[in-house]
Amino acid sequence: MPPGTGDTQLSISQNIPVNGAVIVSTPQDIALLDARKGAEMFRKVEVPVLGLVQNMSVYVCPKCGHHEHIFGKDGIDKIATAMNLDILGDIPLNKHIREGCDSGKPILVTDPNCPESLIYKDIARKVAEILKNQRDKIT
Repeated sequence: MPPGTGDTQLSISQNIPVNGAVIVSTPQDIALLDARKGAEMFRKVEVPVLGLVQNMSVYVCPKCGHHEHIFGKDGIDKIATAMNLDILGDIPLNKHIREGCDSGKPILVTDPNCPESLIYKDIARKVAEILKNQRDKIT
């Protein structure tokens, strides 16, 4: 969801059935404010917030392996704690992810077993498990 007032979340929840929302944010303070607003809006309209994903969480130098937290470190932890939400994963700032998005060929397709693809797969597994557990509680 794009950052903003929450109007998009409200419109979606009023017009289509939604089983849950995953909130994605970079670790920057300003982005986290919008992420929190989005999560609060979904909760107000009774759409379960399934968890949080921290995007562009760290840059790992491909030459030396140095980790650099360009946008801040562990920013999503504050929201997770305050709102009692799980962190589903941390996606690094990565050239190959960006190139795949720009070309329309996601990294999961072009390199399904690379570390970044495994992160996406792990997040997807967690979301599927949460949704399954929700369904099982209803039935």
